[in-house]
Amino acid sequence: MDDIDREILRLLQIDGRMTATALASEVGLTVAPCHRRIKELERSGVLTGYRAVVDPAAVGLTFQALVFVTLRDRQQMLTFEDEVGRIEQIVKADRLFGEPDFLLKVIAADLQAYQRFYDEVLVGLPGVEKLTSTIVMKTVKEEGALPL
Repeated sequence: MDDIDREILRLLQIDGRMTATALASEVGLTVAPCHRRIKELERSGVLTGYRAVVDPAAVGLTFQALVFVTLRDRQQMLTFEDEVGRIEQIVKADRLFGEPDFLLKVIAADLQAYQRFYDEVLVGLPGVEKLTSTIVMKTVKEEGALPL
């Protein structure tokens, strides 16, 4: 990966819909080599995908909670991770060193919807010993682009 690849990645993080023509112009290449670089970044797994960013409040999802999870034992770790990966209300999940074991970001319509999700889903996840929720009051900074 060279400086041109990094610049392509930086620009795509800002605008994932940028055309190969516009990218080529920005990085000083013609379209064909720029397109080849993009395809190679995708093929090699450096560029993992494209997505639309949706305002949660605009679609009625106004409640967010951070949930700290401690497992009873490490034997359930992979089963827990697999299950969490299938649940759409969990929009981010990080495995942590030490205690707790995981940090989950959960989104819901409101407090009542979160309570139902907590009672019906979170407490039933494999191996859960302890759950601690913290309500997100305000998002100051969304997950941003990597500093390339």
